[in-house]
Amino acid sequence: MRFAILFLALASALSAAEPNLPRQVPPRCAARTNPMTGDSRAQRAGAKLYERECAACHGAGAGGIGKAPSLRQAGVSQAKPGALYWIVENGAIFHGMPSFAHLPEQERWQIVTFLQSLNTRQVPDQPPSVSLRRP
Repeated sequence: MRFAILFLALASALSAAEPNLPRQVPPRCAARTNPMTGDSRAQRAGAKLYERECAACHGAGAGGIGKAPSLRQAGVSQAKPGALYWIVENGAIFHGMPSFAHLPEQERWQIVTFLQSLNTRQVPDQPPSVSLRRP
């Protein structure tokens, strides 16, 4: 019984610290630069990958669902690209996020490129697929 209470307390504390997750990435990994920064095709590809791989938990508009946090919060928008990449690649098991290491490196960087574009969007609740369509 005491173990169950301790486990629940630890899980609660870890979920409260979730916005700080990018700061917990090893510095060498966080220092990596995004080779696709500014590439609009990579951003569009990342949006499609986000819809397929991430939207079920983080929401179509990246606003978060249930325990999955919003990816529009300052902790994400201010994170270094290497930190985001590391989290996508390795997951965050204590936060319930799986690893996406099964995706090729290029696709993981495309997701990071899309996530980095979220802080430049003017309509926060618009799903990525709608905001990226050509006129």
